[in-house]
Amino acid sequence: MKKNTFKLFTSSLLVSAFALTTACSSDDNKNSEPVNPVTEGRWITVAGAVMQTDPGDGNGGTKVYAISKENAIDPNFSVNVYDQGVPVQSSRTARLQSSVDGSTLFNITYTGANGGEFMTYKVNGGNNFAQSDAKVNISQYAGTSPRWVKLFDGDKTGVAVNVATPIVNVNEDKSYKNTRGKATVLSLDMKQTLISAYKQYDIPLTAEEEAQGHHIFRLDAPTLNKAGNKLIIGTWMRKTNTADPSKNESTFTRLGSKSVVVDYPSLENPVVITSKVGFGDTSGYRSFNSFVATDGNIYQATQRDTQKGSYILKINQNNQYDDNYVFSLDTALGIKGSYIDAWRYVGNGIAYAVYTFEGTNQGYVARLDLNARTAQKVEGIDYDADLDFGQYQGFVVDGNSFYIAVTPVGKDGNIYVIDIPSGKVTKGAKLINKPGNHYIGVF
Repeated sequence: MKKNTFKLFTSSLLVSAFALTTACSSDDNKNSEPVNPVTEGRWITVAGAVMQTDPGDGNGGTKVYAISKENAIDPNFSVNVYDQGVPVQSSRTARLQSSVDGSTLFNITYTGANGGEFMTYKVNGGNNFAQSDAKVNISQYAGTSPRWVKLFDGDKTGVAVNVATPIVNVNEDKSYKNTRGKATVLSLDMKQTLISAYKQYDIPLTAEEEAQGHHIFRLDAPTLNKAGNKLIIGTWMRKTNTADPSKNESTFTRLGSKSVVVDYPSLENPVVITSKVGFGDTSGYRSFNSFVATDGNIYQATQRDTQKGSYILKINQNNQYDDNYVFSLDTALGIKGSYIDAWRYVGNGIAYAVYTFEGTNQGYVARLDLNARTAQKVEGIDYDADLDFGQYQGFVVDGNSFYIAVTPVGKDGNIYVIDIPSGKVTKGAKLINKPGNHYIGVF
């Protein structure tokens, strides 16, 4: 009996230990599962903007160079995109996009003789970028300087948007009526290299808002909703001085943040939605500015609100702003006048933003928790007074890794790789700079 009892007790311990080990292993496996897809052998394309006349203006063109993920995370590896890289077609700073697996760069030439021309580059490593023979020019519809991003639809579609120079309209008695510019929304089939649809229309505000001089100056950063049937397009707002319509007001009482919603893929039926939480613009500048998160809702950053700083706004799956969701970056970081230059959703409610704030022109990096509505400045990065993310465009998200290029204007910097679940920061490859230049992203 005693022996049997011991045997039973021992067996129970073994079973319990096995169950505990299995549970721990299962949890470990669960925790180690990548937040995002992993692309083995993925290239990391580094992009640098060349100075034209003033340090940091980036108007002298863009050069690119591709390295491996292993090199990107190696602090002993150095990259000099200005000596080693090759230019992409663009008279000024290129607006680049990349495929999820990093194998292809997408580009629409910004200004110049080829402004509005879409082409792709096959990324073969180093300075080997094979430009596609197939091209399509969208300038006759969206101008030579279109704003555009790709949709998160498997790298199938890009959407370009434009607002023609707004025109002041008057009533019969010559009194001020409104200011409007003809808007264009155009979709590109990036696989077939052709225009798949485009629409042009006026996008009116309310009669009261227009009578006060408010108007949409620019559209940018379109995002496809989870259902795949609507595009949410960010706006940059301005206000005409109604007493002297030849001028815009430099400061004015801002309306709530606005976006334009259009049907997809038809691009028809533009409708303006307005947030009562945020009052900044929702257009971003040179990169994505809103994302469909894991919960299926869209999260959108605001800019140019000098009073309240940047907010993260929430657009529900009914394509309306959720004014119960309040996420102020000023409040979360304990600063004033925050300004999100660019940001990227990385999965599981986490995002990273590059920002500045009142009293400084220096850029910083923050980790955002969209669910908790909290933010923390990322430590472990070499910050510098000349660090400027104003033209920043490209982040890479691969598995549990988030890649970002950090270089002050005219000074060397590094690629940093951040572990998405833990937030751990690793200092990676050195980025060799030149006077007046700066790195604007990794793709």
